[in-house]
Amino acid sequence: MLKSGGFFLALQFCKPALPYDQQADLLLKRGLIADRVKLIGRLRAVGYYRLCAYWHPFKQPDETFKGGTTLDIVWERYTFDRQLRLALIDAIERVEVAVRTSLIHTLALQGGPFVHVSVGNFPNVPTDQHRRFIDDLRDDAQRSSEVFVEHFKSTYDEFPDLPIWAAAEIMTFGMMFTLFRMSGKHVQVSVASRYKLSGKVLFNWLLTLNYVRNLCAHHARLWNRELAIRPMIPDQKHDPRWHRPVPIGNRRLFSVLTLLRYLLVHIEPRTHWRERLFSTFDRFPGIPLASMEMPPDWRAHDLWR
Repeated sequence: MLKSGGFFLALQFCKPALPYDQQADLLLKRGLIADRVKLIGRLRAVGYYRLCAYWHPFKQPDETFKGGTTLDIVWERYTFDRQLRLALIDAIERVEVAVRTSLIHTLALQGGPFVHVSVGNFPNVPTDQHRRFIDDLRDDAQRSSEVFVEHFKSTYDEFPDLPIWAAAEIMTFGMMFTLFRMSGKHVQVSVASRYKLSGKVLFNWLLTLNYVRNLCAHHARLWNRELAIRPMIPDQKHDPRWHRPVPIGNRRLFSVLTLLRYLLVHIEPRTHWRERLFSTFDRFPGIPLASMEMPPDWRAHDLWR
């Protein structure tokens, strides 16, 4: 119910729940080309509402499908998107571990094993914000069943907090990003310099990757998504490769793939992630690249060579 001017308005949701066979019949009636048994199986496996994100580009205003729209084309896009998420999760994990390691090392050398506990080490952070961070970290440590956490508790029971290098191992990406955000500019610059970036750009990239990681964790669609949190593109003076032979935009997924490629080159120059990504695209040649803001010759771009 919605309240309006002191009155409650009863709204009726008019779409009924349908069995899988009726869902399939509805799609076939609207012009989707498919074997009915196979279509029912696909709907049973992933759900009508989830799959509709991948057939939406083929829908017409009257809800019918464009001529020639097949289940195989829709399923190809769904499968490609799943493989793309796996590739991103792999790359983001490597970036997360590398940045976290550098951040923790820098902070520990600066302020010792419990540098994170004292708000005085984060002078530009409100006390209540720091307190929430530490409380969340303590709650996670209390719930953790990790062997190293149990060992620390039993060996050093007089210390209420884990040393920062141990605490880092139970931090989520979001908590690591919060710690990076709370750290002073000099710490951010020190960490970012490893990747030949400014602290501002790395901060923005971590924010973007945290958003994309959450999309991947919830199995959300990526391939034609417009990003809600967009990565900052280094300016031409700092790194002209982002602007030649064509500028890399930041509205869709290609910018995220490119920044991951950039970071992985600095983290592990011998990584084969690029080749595995190329292989993913090779297996799905029918995927429209424009939906990801990718130029047709993207593999020849300076940052992808």
